[in-house]
Formats: sequence, structure tokens, C-alpha cells
Amino acid sequence: MYLVGIDISKFKHDCFIQTETGEVIKNSFSFNNSKDGFDYLLNILNALDHSQEIRIGLEATGHYGDNLMPFLNEHGYSFMQFNPYLIKKVSDAFTLRRTKTDKLDAMTISKVLLSVDYKPYQLSSYHISSLKSLTRLREALVKERSLHLVKLTNVMDKLFPEFKPFFNGKFGTTAIFILKKYKTPKRISKLTDEEIINLKKLHRKSSAAKFVKLRELAKNTVGHTDEYLLIQLKSILIIYETIDNEISNLESQIESIMKEYHTNITSIPGISTMSAAQIIGEFGDFNKFSSASKLLAYAGLEPSTIQSGTMLQNGKMVKHGSSHLRYVLMNVAMTIIVHNPTFYEYYSKKHHKEGKNHRVALSHVVRKLLRIIYHLEVMDKKFDSKLLK
Repeated sequence: MYLVGIDISKFKHDCFIQTETGEVIKNSFSFNNSKDGFDYLLNILNALDHSQEIRIGLEATGHYGDNLMPFLNEHGYSFMQFNPYLIKKVSDAFTLRRTKTDKLDAMTISKVLLSVDYKPYQLSSYHISSLKSLTRLREALVKERSLHLVKLTNVMDKLFPEFKPFFNGKFGTTAIFILKKYKTPKRISKLTDEEIINLKKLHRKSSAAKFVKLRELAKNTVGHTDEYLLIQLKSILIIYETIDNEISNLESQIESIMKEYHTNITSIPGISTMSAAQIIGEFGDFNKFSSASKLLAYAGLEPSTIQSGTMLQNGKMVKHGSSHLRYVLMNVAMTIIVHNPTFYEYYSKKHHKEGKNHRVALSHVVRKLLRIIYHLEVMDKKFDSKLLK
């Protein structure tokens, strides 16, 4: 059996090949993250005795291995991915010296291959890989949009401090429209009755009286109109609108993909299409998990276990795996407890009766939710609240 350990990095990868008996077939070598580098690795792999099993292990390092994995798959080689944290722990177990190099990591990966159940990695389908990339980009843009809303608040606190409180502390569609069109408190204070009627037609949820009141606030504002504030306002609004439009475009693309992807997650009240897309993108094919507990472990939502002698207890949540996944799951849990009485009762039990803090109680809701999601996806069933316990 050949054990091929590959440490992944941005510009080059390091490889080490040995047999199960410890015989070194190819000492640590590097190959570039390029066509020539991949061909160099392929020639070495093709030269091995293919009558024996060839196990390949890769360190899961972001997206840097995304080109190598399909290349290996295309040429008939299976591979398994390892969490860098696991490789670090194994490496620390072999030596007390604080030495970490890519070549040593490649050797460590080859050793780990011998001690684990070899489960070849299944390349994600087009839908899953697309959802993962697009939803992560959307999440980043949503955070960026929020950051610019904070900047907008800081400008308006100087320019027109009464503006945001008037709109209940939010920069909604109507508020942004007015800022883009009229810009200064002085211009808003001179709104004509005709302009107010036109605003009412464009924003039907707002009454004409509301815009009249805004006009009066602008006349008596304590803010000051400095040129630098107007420059900032214009720049922030342009960037905000650009990001907002890109988010809308991404959401349209994600919704189109979700229409082609069969899932039962959206049948759960409180889980939107966007949230379901994020969950699918991060987990991938649910059938690759042999149990719901494996799903929890992948998400980093299982409690740590601490045992020493006769003492055995559960520790804090492990929190390994995708932080993007935990972020969306915790947000979904907030919505779930509103839409489903059983989930709320479970949350209330953990929070109020057992005295757990809000986020810990929510994490219990998430674990319950993931078990349900696993059942729905693997058994291909729609959510039925009557069967929920």
C-alpha cells in the first residue's frame, strides 16, 4: 500500500510517499500549483505499482486545493481530506520540538493515512460547489453593506441627526431614496406639496403627513452641512447601492440554482431559500454522513468530552469546521423558535428551566434542527410538525 501525503499551499504543494511498512518511496518534494507541477506529480503517481492500493491524503486548506482535487479525480486517483487542526495535533504528538514545515506536514499526512478509515472524498456536484461559493460571497457582501450603513449613520449624525430616528432607526428604501435625491437638510426642508405627493405615490406605505413632518424636522435640524460631509454621503450611497445591487443579483442566481436542486430543508417553517442554500453549500451531500452525529461533528457543534480516571464530563462546543455554517445555523435557530412552538418550548426549557444562557440554549436548538434536517434529506421527506417531538 502506498501512502501519499500532500500538504496544500497557495503557490506550491509538498508531497511525501511511503509504504505501510514505513519504506520511503519518494522523500519530501515540492511541485508547483500549475499544469507543469500537476503533470510532475502525475508522472510520479503513474510510476507506482498500481497492483497495490494508493491512498492520497490532502490537507484541507481553503480553496488552494480546488484545482488539484479535480485533476486527481480526472486521472483516476481517489483522495481524502484532513482538517489542518488534526494534522497539527498528530505532528505535535510525534515530537516536543516546535518545528512546523510543509515537508513535515506532508510526511505527517502520509502517516495519518495508515491509521484512519480511508474514505475517499466525493467531489461536490456543480450545484453544491456553486451554492457554497455564491452564498459565502453574499454573506461577505451583506457584512460589507452593514458596515457602510454604520458609516452612513456616522455622517447623518452630523449632517441631519433627526433623520435616522425619524425612520425608526433604519435606512430603508424610502430613507435611502430621499438621501440620494435631496441630499441635504436644506433641500429636504424645501419640499413642495407636489414633491410630497409624488413621494407618497412612490412609497405607498408612508403617508403624506409623514413627509410633511420630515420637512419640518429638516427646517429645525441641529445638524451642520459641511462640504466634506456631503462628499462622504455621496460616496457611501454609491458604494451602498452598488453592493446592494450585487447582493440582489447573487440572490437571483442562488434562487435559480435552488430551483434545480432537490431539497426538503425549505419545507421547515422559518428556513428561507437563502439559509437553505447556505446549509447545503457548507454540508454538501448529506448522504456522505453515516449518522446525524457525524453531521453535528462536521459543523463543530458537538460537545467536547473530557475523561480522566473515573471522571467523565462534556465540555464546551468543539467549534471546528465551517464558521460560515455555524453563523447561518445560529441565525436560523432564532427564526425557527418563532415559527414552531415545539422548538420554542425546547429553547425555553434549556434557557429558562435549565438556566443556560441564550446562545447555549440556541446551540441546543441547532443540534435538534440538524438531526431533523439529516432525517429529511436522507429519507427524502417533507417536514411535518405533527411528528416533531
